[in-house]
Amino acid sequence: MPRTNSVASDTTFPALQRLTPVLVVDSVDQCLPFWTDRLGFEVTNHVPAPDGSKIFAILERDGIEVMYQSRASVLADGTVAQTELDGHSVALFITVGSLDDVERRLSGAPIVKPRHDTFYGSTEIYVKEPGGNTVGFAQMK
Repeated sequence: MPRTNSVASDTTFPALQRLTPVLVVDSVDQCLPFWTDRLGFEVTNHVPAPDGSKIFAILERDGIEVMYQSRASVLADGTVAQTELDGHSVALFITVGSLDDVERRLSGAPIVKPRHDTFYGSTEIYVKEPGGNTVGFAQMK
């Protein structure tokens, strides 16, 4: 079935370059080792709070980027209101070359859904990162 679009056919869509999740958490510092120590990401930028803790950080590896921002700083800068944060969630889905390698690195992380095969041709595992967000890793068959 051909894909339909409700936008007029003469409309040119803007060029999109990248989609990066910004995970809003209570503590940015507590979340970083999940990515740096377990999965080899690098903190490429951060914003410190007056007490030296991080209120924002960018992590990158192999063209994948994840951002964290503290709940307090999001509320302080007026990006969103508290009521907008309540009840919202996100799950990340990352395709990997070797699920065995990733699973070894995730040892001890809280398992949301153990390793399993899917009907759409992948083997996956889902864990919680320290900020409470679900991160899924999938190896395609």
